[in-house]
Amino acid sequence: MANNKRYTFIDLFAGLGGFHKALESLGCVCVFASELKEDLQKLYQINYPTTRIEGDITKIDPKEIPAHDILCAGFPCQPFSQAGKRQGFNDEKERGNLFNYICYILGFHKPRYVILENVANLKGHDNGNTWKTISSKLDELGYSVKEDIISPHQFGIPQHRKRIYIVCQRKEYGTLENFEFPKGPKRAKCDINSIIDEKDTNITPLKPETHEQLEVWQEFIDHVIADGDTLPGFPIWAMEFGADYDYKDLAPAYQSISELNGKKGKLGRVIHGNTKEECLSQLPNYAQTKRSEKFPVWKIRYIEQNRAFYERHKSWLDEWLLKVKGYDNSHLKIEWNCGKKVEPTIEDKIVQFRASGIRIKLPTFSPALNLVGTQTPIFPWIEIPESIRKEGEPAKGRYMTLKEAAAIQGMQDLKFGNDDYQLPLSRCYEALGNAVNVELVKKVAKKLLDYGK
Repeated sequence: MANNKRYTFIDLFAGLGGFHKALESLGCVCVFASELKEDLQKLYQINYPTTRIEGDITKIDPKEIPAHDILCAGFPCQPFSQAGKRQGFNDEKERGNLFNYICYILGFHKPRYVILENVANLKGHDNGNTWKTISSKLDELGYSVKEDIISPHQFGIPQHRKRIYIVCQRKEYGTLENFEFPKGPKRAKCDINSIIDEKDTNITPLKPETHEQLEVWQEFIDHVIADGDTLPGFPIWAMEFGADYDYKDLAPAYQSISELNGKKGKLGRVIHGNTKEECLSQLPNYAQTKRSEKFPVWKIRYIEQNRAFYERHKSWLDEWLLKVKGYDNSHLKIEWNCGKKVEPTIEDKIVQFRASGIRIKLPTFSPALNLVGTQTPIFPWIEIPESIRKEGEPAKGRYMTLKEAAAIQGMQDLKFGNDDYQLPLSRCYEALGNAVNVELVKKVAKKLLDYGK
């Protein structure tokens, strides 16, 4: 790609500089970057000291941005994400309208190429109207547009993270009618062990209570199998076991105190309350909602499934429930995402403690990085070296390290600080979770630049 040295690019909503790293590896030169967060600006400057980086893109006049051949932007995804409010262009924080600033720059500088990245849900947001708006604006600005939803795991990278990639070329250079996005091998093999460094001593071991919870849930699994049953495909909601409150016709929040009192709520405990609030507080947290008079179909189905499961296994579940009665609500839910044809053991699987519950996944690839707090993936099988293990800590099990999280994003060489500044560890994880995957961007960019020759 030596002939691509002539291509210059700008890196908007730059974050950790994933676009920078990818395009620089193809011989391109970054002439400008923009990142709102001051701590990430500092880190960007440490890693790319020759690149001018500015802050809020809405405060920058396009005339102040150098001419460039390629505009790159991983513009904010929260307005379109399934995990957020999905407000799109009507986002209350106006993040959805940041796309307009990309358009202002495109209208002024008219770069030959554009590479954008966002959450996969962007394509279907607002029944497809959001994508129609974006593609129409790009077309009006003189660009031929192609998009595809791809994930690192399709190329053997052990991370399941579907994102939409949007590539554009100015029409005077030709259309993208015959452009094809990169495709990995049909059954690409992924293995999380490819990024795990068992010699890394900069680790966070499991707390004894976390290890104990995994053992209790393994006991649950063992009982299910011993009963001749299989692990269910629906989420297990232990809070529902033993409950008999009414939920099908009218949500509990819309029932009277007399209708709630005497029923069994969370973990099968009898409801006693003088007020509606007291009664509702004794229900599973997902049953307390006042959002609508009737539960959605999916919630009714999960409650039905969990109650039926309890009836099949109550002979041992009542005793088992005594062990989890003090758990946080999110630790009373578990999702087995491994299918039925694998060993029913937690120790050799990837575990995430999420707000929605404990999630168990195969070790073939990591879940999408959402590295905030306890959502960092857990590797239960890794032994903790005796030299660094503290008294009372489990002998096995730790969280994904910073080095491993960086490697899975293709940023293993990234510096997270220097003698003058160090990005706090929690922010490192958060920023990596929001970053573009370098290897994936590189594959997309190479395809585009080769196509445009």
